[in-house]
Amino acid sequence: MLPISEWPEAERPRERLLNKGAQSLSDAELLAIFLRTGIPGKTAVDLARDCLHSFDGLRPLLLAPEKEFCQMKGLGQAKYVQLQAVLEMARRHFASQLNPGESIQNPSEARQAIHARLRDYPYEVFAVLFLDTRHRVLGFEELFRGTIDGASVPIREVVTTCLKRNAAAVIIAHNHPSGVAEPSQADRQLTENLQSALSLVGVRTLDHLVVGDQGCVSFSERGWL
Repeated sequence: MLPISEWPEAERPRERLLNKGAQSLSDAELLAIFLRTGIPGKTAVDLARDCLHSFDGLRPLLLAPEKEFCQMKGLGQAKYVQLQAVLEMARRHFASQLNPGESIQNPSEARQAIHARLRDYPYEVFAVLFLDTRHRVLGFEELFRGTIDGASVPIREVVTTCLKRNAAAVIIAHNHPSGVAEPSQADRQLTENLQSALSLVGVRTLDHLVVGDQGCVSFSERGWL
């Protein structure tokens, strides 16, 4: 077994990341860079593949509790602490894009930030990103928890909060704890009701994002708004 340092340069994860960007790497290669070293008889990439197989994917590995994580050969408490620090830095990075006064220049920025905020909840959360006329952030608020449908989201409360915030536009969002982001018919009906109510008070509904494991479904991109 050749150590990674003796692989062809074009196949080494670190060099590929530097030359082609992190998005060009597989989950195993990204994890191998984090792990840095392997164990006797296995390179860091081999160990990363074993970890992904044992935990059934990258996300379950990242969310694994400390005891379960540390039971995997080649991991341990030091790696667990490092990983939690990396995850928290990522959360704070995306959350900073929702700070009051920040301008949303690109829809993907809001999508990434909202996805990071809502993805890991084990229950449904309905949230609103409030924006001014220049699409600068006025605030981000998680308004309701529980089953998200037309009956459980008081539309009057949403409208009242928008008026209190003096919002000119909103992006509404909620998560699907199942991990499947595909909107339901109830989601679509709720969106129509909210859009109609908000338009009466001069607030534009820019998007409704349904958050799942791998990303968000955008009502705007689907042509439903």
